[in-house]
Amino acid sequence: MRIGGAEIMMISSSAVEALNLKEASSWWSDVNESPIWQDRIFHALAVLYGIVSIVAVIQLVRIQFRVPEYGWTTQKVFHFLNFVVNGVRAVVFVFRRDVQFMHPEILQHILLDIPSLAFFTTYALLVLFWAEIYYQARAVSTDGLRPGFFTINAVVYVVQIVLWLVLWWKPVRVMVILSKMFFAGASLFAALGFLLYGGRLFLMLQRFPVESKGRRKKLQEVGYVTTICFTCFLIRCIMMCFAAFEEGANLDVLDHPILNFIYYLLVEILPSSLVLFILRKLPPKRGITQYHQIR
Repeated sequence: MRIGGAEIMMISSSAVEALNLKEASSWWSDVNESPIWQDRIFHALAVLYGIVSIVAVIQLVRIQFRVPEYGWTTQKVFHFLNFVVNGVRAVVFVFRRDVQFMHPEILQHILLDIPSLAFFTTYALLVLFWAEIYYQARAVSTDGLRPGFFTINAVVYVVQIVLWLVLWWKPVRVMVILSKMFFAGASLFAALGFLLYGGRLFLMLQRFPVESKGRRKKLQEVGYVTTICFTCFLIRCIMMCFAAFEEGANLDVLDHPILNFIYYLLVEILPSSLVLFILRKLPPKRGITQYHQIR
């Protein structure tokens, strides 16, 4: 039986593709299973988080010097929370190997989950700020927005604490799944919040006269931040769903450093960096009407 040239080329091509796939898989496995590479990637994440945290606190100090007469405005609290969230993440990744071997095991879940909860609160605050601007512009009362913000956050934290306590009492797989699905639901809720109020504010700004001062810049700011935050929370939601049911997508282990790097880069580091850059403009020294003190 004779094999033609075309068949030989197809067999060779298939063999090369299989070899490349095997080499790629081997590279991925070698990095994931190497303690040295695990530490390098986790420390790289720590450095990136540290940089974002420093940028946030520098911006907070700049705002304080610009408007010292105002207390804890929404903008100041937002930058402070960014500083805390990214700082805690940096510390956790510096000691990531030690965290993995902490006992009782519930401490691992708490240290890895608390920054995610704080990240949710940080960006929910931005949604609140936009909702207040939107309703004030439409002459609608905003009295219920802040109580609603605090209530939602209280419910999220209480539910998560209950899940931690149950997981501590009975550390079974189903409780880990419930915890991850809860994070997925909270992330989806945040994504929809950005889509709802960011979208409403964007459409409202579009209807302003073209010659309105700062209209174009504010329109771009709201559009960019809405897109970035909606996308990052949606990715977080999808990834948490995968991680809940697929062991290969688990982020709470040492031997998935590449997945950790990609995930945290996409859902926290890159979005936080972009949002801080977009919102870098300092407030005017006087005549500030868009700021609201946190009570």
